[in-house]
Amino acid sequence: MGPDDDVRTLLTEIRDVQREHLAEYRRVTQQLLEFQNRALDRQKQIGSLYRRVVLAGGSMVIVLLVLLVYLLARWSPLLFRR
Repeated sequence: MGPDDDVRTLLTEIRDVQREHLAEYRRVTQQLLEFQNRALDRQKQIGSLYRRVVLAGGSMVIVLLVLLVYLLARWSPLLFRR
């Protein structure tokens, strides 16, 4: 086995290791993209839930304010007489 064979073997090993690294890089990148897509889906779900909660809360506040105004208008003569 001469120096040329040693160099050829070394280069072959380097090539194989680089291929393994590339395959691992692609696998990890694909996994990260899947995680990112799942996080984006969850963020959309949470945004939708947040909008519904704000809408429900705002509606309740409006209903309570209307009720308060109604009660004050109805009972103001009894509540604020001198």
